[in-house]
Amino acid sequence: MRMHVVIMGCGRTGSQLARRLEEEGHSVTVIDKDPNAFHMLGTGFNGRTVTGIGFDRDVLVSSGIERADAFIAVSSGDNSNIVSSRVAKTVFRVPRVITRIYDPRRAKIYRGMGIPTVAPVTWGIDKITDLLFLERTCSRDTFGNGEVELMELEIPANLDGRKVGDFEVPGEILVASIARLGQAFVPVSGTTFKESDLVNVVVQRSSMDKFEKMFFLA
Repeated sequence: MRMHVVIMGCGRTGSQLARRLEEEGHSVTVIDKDPNAFHMLGTGFNGRTVTGIGFDRDVLVSSGIERADAFIAVSSGDNSNIVSSRVAKTVFRVPRVITRIYDPRRAKIYRGMGIPTVAPVTWGIDKITDLLFLERTCSRDTFGNGEVELMELEIPANLDGRKVGDFEVPGEILVASIARLGQAFVPVSGTTFKESDLVNVVVQRSSMDKFEKMFFLA
């Protein structure tokens, strides 16, 4: 589905996101208060640019906000991102509104208001911790703002023959798939692991220590 996306902020994130969305066939307008920022879009960018404050209604109307399918606020200021996202959501009724917020405490508040947020500080800390302590696993995907992770691991020899159900905790840890001899399947609690199985496990981040102990200290 082709969308019209309005992006506020033409820094590294905003400019790269704008180029990618345009390459995928979407209509894109980028807002920034500094007209010099638009040079980051490069000469090949064919979308629109609007100079102005991202929460100014006239500026938003000029960007095509009234027909926008999505509004993404990725400027360098939390306050600007928050205010512009609220205007996009409550005044212009944009179906999808996403905002970047550096302060994790604010991010939680605005998620509670129904505005999805990306908190790069929290996300970055979580990823660094994974690299330090989860050496035998690999994070394949992240859901929400890092509250849930999809972890991939290879089953070690000492877990050969153990049942999947022994390694699941309702609401915390779920074995989502097993790849064996080139074929993947969804296991049930009675499925037994085989050495070298490639396993994907959905893990609540607060249960990451429990996940590590279950699979590697069993």
